[in-house]
Parts: sequence; C-alpha cells; structure tokens
Amino acid sequence: MGLIRNEFVAFNFLKNKIMQDKNEYQGEVVKNDGSTALTIISWLFGILFFAIGFVNTFWGNDPGFGIFILLLSLLYFLPVNALLQKTIGFTIPKMSVIKILVGIFIIWAAMGVGELFDKIELMLMDV
Repeated sequence: MGLIRNEFVAFNFLKNKIMQDKNEYQGEVVKNDGSTALTIISWLFGILFFAIGFVNTFWGNDPGFGIFILLLSLLYFLPVNALLQKTIGFTIPKMSVIKILVGIFIIWAAMGVGELFDKIELMLMDV
C-alpha cells in the first residue's frame, strides 16, 4: 500500500510541475508577422549575391568588382540598421527599398557589364 501511495505522490508532483511550467511559458508564444519569411528571402539573395561576387573575384579580369559585390552582399546577411544604430547612432529608413535597389544593381552589373555567364563558363572549365 505504501508503494502505491508513493507512486501517487510522485505522479501528482510531476503533474503539478508540468502544469506550473505550462502556465509559466504560456505568455512566451511568438506570433509570426512575416519577418521570418523576409529574413529567409534576404539570406537567399545574400547567398546568391555572395556567389556572384565570388565568381567575379576569382574568374575574369576584375577582382576589385568581385570584392565590391561581396561587400554589397553583406547588406543581406548582417542586421545593418542595428549595427549602424549601435555604432554611430544613425539608421537607414526604408532599408527594404535600399536592399531591392542594391539587388537590382548587382543583377544588372553581373549579367550585363560583368558577363557573369562567361565567367561561370571559365570557372567550369577550370574544374
């Protein structure tokens, strides 16, 4: 009889502990406001632009252009506004518009001026 009573006490203790933990964490539910999807999209474009910068740095005749594109791709990885606010106390308004304009510039420069497809072909011939 004592063994059953001890198991019952242990069960009640665990049940109360779980209910207490459940009540503590109930207020920490995060709502999805779409920022997660925008962050993923930003990272994907950052990876794409980083790859474009990498190809332009090591294949072709202008490594400076590739390094410039690599530096611009950091805009999509880093929380630039938070870093600017922390270091100099200045933020860029409408950061998403800036990212779109820089992305259009990178694609235009890589496809038209930078001859990206020719450089990719050079890269594949080296491999």
